[in-house]
Amino acid sequence: MLKALNAQSIAARLFLSAAFLSATILVVAGLGLTAVHARSTEAAFDEQLEVYLKALVAQVASNGEEALSGPGQFIGPQFELARSGWYWQVTRLDSQPADIKSSRSLFAAQLPRVDAAAANPESGAVRSGYVTGPDERSLRLIERVIDAGDEGRYLIQVAGNSEEIEAEISDFEYTLGATFVVLLAAILGSMALAVRFGLRPLRELREGVAAIRRGEAEHISGDFPQDISPLAAEVNLLLDANREVVDRARTQVGNLAHALKTPLSVILNEADAGSPTLAEKVKEQAEVMRRQVTFYLDRARAAARAGSIGSATEVRPVIEGLTRAFDKVYAERALTFAIHASDGLRFRGEAQDLNDLIGNLLDNAGKWARARVDISAARDPNLDSGGRAYFITRIDDDGPGLDPQARTAALRRGQKLDESRPGSGLGLSIIVDLAQIYGGSLLLEDSPLGGLRATLRLPAL
Repeated sequence: MLKALNAQSIAARLFLSAAFLSATILVVAGLGLTAVHARSTEAAFDEQLEVYLKALVAQVASNGEEALSGPGQFIGPQFELARSGWYWQVTRLDSQPADIKSSRSLFAAQLPRVDAAAANPESGAVRSGYVTGPDERSLRLIERVIDAGDEGRYLIQVAGNSEEIEAEISDFEYTLGATFVVLLAAILGSMALAVRFGLRPLRELREGVAAIRRGEAEHISGDFPQDISPLAAEVNLLLDANREVVDRARTQVGNLAHALKTPLSVILNEADAGSPTLAEKVKEQAEVMRRQVTFYLDRARAAARAGSIGSATEVRPVIEGLTRAFDKVYAERALTFAIHASDGLRFRGEAQDLNDLIGNLLDNAGKWARARVDISAARDPNLDSGGRAYFITRIDDDGPGLDPQARTAALRRGQKLDESRPGSGLGLSIIVDLAQIYGGSLLLEDSPLGGLRATLRLPAL
């Protein structure tokens, strides 16, 4: 049953579970109310019998032996009708055989004891219970033993037809059952309306997603409750991220196609001219195309990784791993790499890209530094316009530094400021491109150590 319930819709699950709980509560409440009413009905019936019992006790106590000659003749007309279901009986216990006087309604029959096992019942105590009387009918009977001293000890009993109790209880149960059935129907109806109204935002959300799938909309729009609004916002962010990945990939493909046009034109021109250096030109331009293909494929992969959902990388372990590697690379120059990075800082992106970003900057600083490179990383206290958090990594060296014009040139792809240094001139431009893909930035400025400071700003979690 539970498996079948799990397969139902949320609306069905809510309705069925609420209906089951409501029905259970009403049944338990009905049983409790019925039990309470039954005890109340019995107590009221016993009070009525006790009125007759007190009248008989008063007559016996005042008349003594004469009580057996005709007590209770005027306590109620129902006791005068044969087999009416209402009976009284007075029994003198200290005489042998016991003297018994009863109402005319008993018609020569006798009432049983409530507790036949009580051989010497306590005087003054009123006991009650159900017994089987004449005509095998169930009777509600109360009895009391009184001690009149020299006048004797008497057992006084009064019984009434318990069918009246049963009829009143049955009427109450029927009325209560009918009321609860109507109440349950009203609860189920209101519950169905509440579930339908409460789940309407989910239906609107589903319709919004379907409209996007059909190409009728680009985002989920509308006012949603506080519980659903974050989900709609996350779906919109996911759509934007996927759309951004596609746009970036399309841009990189277009850039690659544009970059390959020049080498292909050169090859075609050399071929048309019948140049004797065609083979060398083909080899040269093929190498250019290979570098372009590699460059734009790397950018396309980075763009795809930057748009991935849920990526997070610890910053300090990445920096520590890179500095250990560069300690070995620049061991002969005895460079010192000092780390000042906050613990718990996380980059909202792939570890591979963070390695490329910080690794290129550390490599560049290591090439130019004289003795020291400082690396610091801390959360940026300022948020962007969209409320996103960032962290800032600063890499300082004590090298010769760069003037403002040279810094601008260094960020251009393919620009190499010193041919005596190893490298292709693509490192800083790749960092700029990759940082921009993540919505970050790279800034070059003067370092307190006297060389160059590279300030990298990237999204954080």
